[in-house]
Amino acid sequence: MGLAALSPSRRRLVAGAVLLVVAGVLLLRHLGGGAARPAVVPLRPARAAAPAARPRLVVDVVGAVRRPGLYRLGQGTRIADAVALAGGSTAKADLALVNLAAPLADGEQVVVPSRSPAGGATAASPPAAGASPAAPLDLNTATADQLDELPGIGPATAAKIIAFRQAHGAFHSVDELDAVPGIGPSRIAQLKGLVLP
Repeated sequence: MGLAALSPSRRRLVAGAVLLVVAGVLLLRHLGGGAARPAVVPLRPARAAAPAARPRLVVDVVGAVRRPGLYRLGQGTRIADAVALAGGSTAKADLALVNLAAPLADGEQVVVPSRSPAGGATAASPPAAGASPAAPLDLNTATADQLDELPGIGPATAAKIIAFRQAHGAFHSVDELDAVPGIGPSRIAQLKGLVLP
């Protein structure tokens, strides 16, 4: 039985009921619609950004320390801080030859020499011929004979180091030896503490 079959008075009654339901829904939505809306959470002001971290230094600590290697330190730190990060000095270290109060610079190599049996100091291992007991061999001034005395460097490799130095200029880092044919990372690790740029 459709709406057309109803008497006119019943049709008015149904239409009125529909209008009341629609009006009620609209009224509820208007007055009490806050519960249906998503809650608005006020934004908290962002915390002030932490002050920018101080730039970091990377230093290479070698020689008579417990854990040689690369370490990151903050600006204004001293050699003593780098030695402490490397586990401290070994019992064989000759700290009298190291200025522990000196400030560090990025890319610096800290060499902690060890005492030799005769009472002098050596670098991480016995010095090469031509190197003084307290100082490593300088790659930029060493002769072929001096370089030949280094562990793992023979006459041919010594000649290649000198040829590379003449072609490309002075070494600025021991790691630059990697560009010399015949010298790889393991050989460079062996030479650290024995040579310097």
